[in-house]
Amino acid sequence: MVYGPKDPLHRFFPLLKRIADGRSSILLSDDFAAWRGPRGYVENVAHAIAIAATSDRAAGSVYNICEEPTLPELEWQRKIAGQMKWAGRFVVLARERVPKHLLLPGNAAQHVVASSERIRSELGYREPVESDEAIRRTIAWEQQNPPSSIHKEQFDYAAEDAAFAKTA
Repeated sequence: MVYGPKDPLHRFFPLLKRIADGRSSILLSDDFAAWRGPRGYVENVAHAIAIAATSDRAAGSVYNICEEPTLPELEWQRKIAGQMKWAGRFVVLARERVPKHLLLPGNAAQHVVASSERIRSELGYREPVESDEAIRRTIAWEQQNPPSSIHKEQFDYAAEDAAFAKTA
């Protein structure tokens, strides 16, 4: 997943909107909270591609470009929320107890874990923009450029509150 300014999928938006809307708790399904997938900030990915494209040593090679380590989704969202100084809490529930609008398609038991060790060791790749700064820049862009259309059903707070109430 490439994140950062001009992300047409607005990957940070659902979390940032919940925080901006004053949600004190954010709900995740247990399978999604544990899911791991590779991420890279757009400027860092571009830098890695430029290094590989201009290096004779890279000829014929294939490289993964991603941040290390590959964080589980819950830790990733905590990292973003921390940048927002959000004082709320994440609540992880069994998938069957989570409202349908929060369930993502696919099998979250199948992690997508990649290593960028090869491009780092062979070509000397390092992220020019460190992770906290990349997240800060992405948050700033998302706040200044919300999606052109927001699907209200994606933010069914009544259903989320009902799920929270069942945990009390």
